[in-house]
Amino acid sequence: MLIFTRSLFLKSSNCLEIMMNSRRAMCSLAGLHGRKLQEPWLMKNLAFINGKFVGAKSGKTFEVDNPASGKIIGEVPAMDASDTKEAIAAAHAAFATWKNTTAKERSKLLRRWFTLLEEHKEDLAIILTAEAGKPLAESRGEVAYGSSFLEFFAEEATRIHGEVLQPALPNREMLLIRQPVGVAGLITPWNFPNAMITRKAGAALAAGCTCVVKPAEDTPFSALALAALADKAGIPPGVFNVITSLKSDAAAVGNLLCTSPLVAAISFTVSWPPSPSLVSLMAAISVNGGATVLLGGAPHTAGALFYQPTLLTDVTPDMPCVATEIFGPVVAISKFETEEEALRIANDCKSGLAGYFISQDVSQVWRVARQLEVGMVGINEGLISAAEAAFGGIKESGLGREGSSHGIDDYTEIKYLCIGNTHL
Repeated sequence: MLIFTRSLFLKSSNCLEIMMNSRRAMCSLAGLHGRKLQEPWLMKNLAFINGKFVGAKSGKTFEVDNPASGKIIGEVPAMDASDTKEAIAAAHAAFATWKNTTAKERSKLLRRWFTLLEEHKEDLAIILTAEAGKPLAESRGEVAYGSSFLEFFAEEATRIHGEVLQPALPNREMLLIRQPVGVAGLITPWNFPNAMITRKAGAALAAGCTCVVKPAEDTPFSALALAALADKAGIPPGVFNVITSLKSDAAAVGNLLCTSPLVAAISFTVSWPPSPSLVSLMAAISVNGGATVLLGGAPHTAGALFYQPTLLTDVTPDMPCVATEIFGPVVAISKFETEEEALRIANDCKSGLAGYFISQDVSQVWRVARQLEVGMVGINEGLISAAEAAFGGIKESGLGREGSSHGIDDYTEIKYLCIGNTHL
């Protein structure tokens, strides 16, 4: 089973989503400067395998920096395929017991994990800002968003239902039951280092699966803090594992997660690597092609990793700022005459995660929403993602759905039971 989503967004969503997802183009100056963790033990510098915080077998580590200041905030193990194999084996061994725990017990543990996230939300936000570069207010929002998935899936764990079928032949009963698939490999990006993990792991653990999490090289500390809280919540050893690795080892680690016979499911979310120079280039090409800069349009004085929020008008569908996923703080505004033209422009895109529009016409709301080639539509609303809603796209924006009751589907398999001679 494969769940694949991309943190790329339909060009009609550039105004909001792209500005929320640029680590290198919009960095916070806060970091950890002037802020101390209330619970320093949350800042782990070791990976988490089989209930223990461990280093890489090679002894190698790599540095993680604050993208705003460039200062090193810590080191974590540079794990390779051999470490990954150990984590997979631990998850596989733990699955034999975890799959047989009751839904109520899994629900209680997820609820306990959620409660701990709530209790330590400020520390989690500080860690997230330090490694991902988000403003602290946005990091606080992500931690709240991330914890909501644990709360939601704690409830969903007790609502994984089967079916009773009506047999066509006499003297038999027919049922469908849902069972966990096994070990899930969870590969997450840097742009939502807390919520991307809880959205995947919450569903997997609720279903009865065990996990091996591979966070992005840029943001391992949020993942390790989640592991520390999972351990404190009482989640058994081997059920939730976190491995950290360099980009240079990502191919070997990812290949093992995807090909190991012990791994039954892969949930993989990638994010386009942002670059201020790329943002600047795309904006410049668009301006040379006739676009008008109303705001910004140049690197920021804060430093090389910053770019000014930029507003472009008079753009055409073939310009890079419209046709390419810039993944930076650039809003491109184009004109249209008819509803049909607007839909054609919006749908002329390889990706299809989310689209947004404003309308008070009920007929138009239904008509446009149905015709937008995306997995999610925001109508008169920009912030649409929620734990109870199915997150996912179409086209090159991925396969599968996360969040909602459907988020558990891919971590379970259906088993058909036919019982004969029931009326003897």
